[in-house]
Amino acid sequence: MKQRVTGALCALAVMGSAFAQTPAKKPAARPVAQAPAAEVKDAATLEFEKFRAEMEDSNPAELFEMKGEEQWKIKRGPNNVALAESCDLGQGVGKVAGAYVKMPRYFADADAVMDAERRIVWCMVEKQGFKFDDIAKKPFADSNFTPDITNLVTYVAGHSRNMKLDVPLKDPKVREAYEIGKAMAAYRAGPYDFSCNTCHGSDGKRIRMQNLPNISTPQGAIQGVQGWPGYRMTGGVMLTHQWRMSDCFRQQRFPQPKYASDAVTYLLTYMIGTANGLEYKGPGIKR
Repeated sequence: MKQRVTGALCALAVMGSAFAQTPAKKPAARPVAQAPAAEVKDAATLEFEKFRAEMEDSNPAELFEMKGEEQWKIKRGPNNVALAESCDLGQGVGKVAGAYVKMPRYFADADAVMDAERRIVWCMVEKQGFKFDDIAKKPFADSNFTPDITNLVTYVAGHSRNMKLDVPLKDPKVREAYEIGKAMAAYRAGPYDFSCNTCHGSDGKRIRMQNLPNISTPQGAIQGVQGWPGYRMTGGVMLTHQWRMSDCFRQQRFPQPKYASDAVTYLLTYMIGTANGLEYKGPGIKR
């Protein structure tokens, strides 16, 4: 595992050290621990949550789910094969119900831990005959273009709506990916000496109007998972969790990770695995 950690971090030019925090002892005078204070939300946050709730009633993500269903079931690619008859997302060939909340997971046929997007890309290449380089040229949506993979991920994610996250962390290979992702989240590098945890490693942080979840805790991690893939209102585009992670690298001024790479999967394994047991509400709305 030590070699895997070193390789992942060197590839991202990430160097530094991680620090563990020791929980504070309870005061001797208090035999019962105090319950954590309820989160206090400011007016801007409350207003946005109200607006988001109204938008969710007619979530544009449903349109991308419908397109994704069509692309999942139709024969496509040089091999003229449908994903519905060839792609195993961990629940059996063609089965999508509950698959999204059980990934990332280890797939023996690929000998790799894969998140949902990475796995679907693998199926498109290995089963349908598409070329990875063609998919990776423009893997994320913009105002004029939505790639097939975005529709497919949204469709699959929609079939785990209101299910609990269940990343199989007892699998040694998944646990290894989780630990690598945890180490990566703590390493500082780049021109600003940032790490993922600089913004997302403690409570109470924000950037302008954006609250920053603490992904080292289950409640913070689920905030980082919830709503992806998501329809982003500011750009009018549907975006995936892979895009969100890649954009975090950009904001840290890190080199962009390769699309569908080990590095992104490791970080997603850490974040989603930390939120295990909490409910995933499906594709959502983002500001």
